[in-house]
Amino acid sequence: MNAYDEYMKGIVKPMRDELVGTGFTELTTAEAVEGTMKSLEGTALVVINSVCGCAAGLARPAVREALQEAEQKPDHLLTVFAGQDKEATAMMRDYFPEVPPSSPSIALWKDGALAYFIPREQIENYEMEQIKDHLSEVLDQVCKK
Repeated sequence: MNAYDEYMKGIVKPMRDELVGTGFTELTTAEAVEGTMKSLEGTALVVINSVCGCAAGLARPAVREALQEAEQKPDHLLTVFAGQDKEATAMMRDYFPEVPPSSPSIALWKDGALAYFIPREQIENYEMEQIKDHLSEVLDQVCKK
């Protein structure tokens, strides 16, 4: 690992920990993504994390608050980190090829298929409360038992 990679690893650790500390499983390799997604049952919230300001100030806080407030919660919480774990992110995006890659973004997976997707365009120019409310509504619909 070169000096730049080491530096970036230290910079993004708090950004990773923000979701992992909320209960997310971080998938850092393509093999981990494939193994998890192939055996996944029920519902999953997948966050494609990134270093950008809209991930830090909007996406991650909205996800955390929506999960606290939602009556219906997903069975699984998963995350990959765009720009850091490139192979893992590419493999995750292969599971929803119908949507263009964007990060940060939020996917809801249900019974082996993409149920809902919130792209960067519905994150970066919105207030955190709007994103949280949007995600809360989606969670309540998609995660209904």
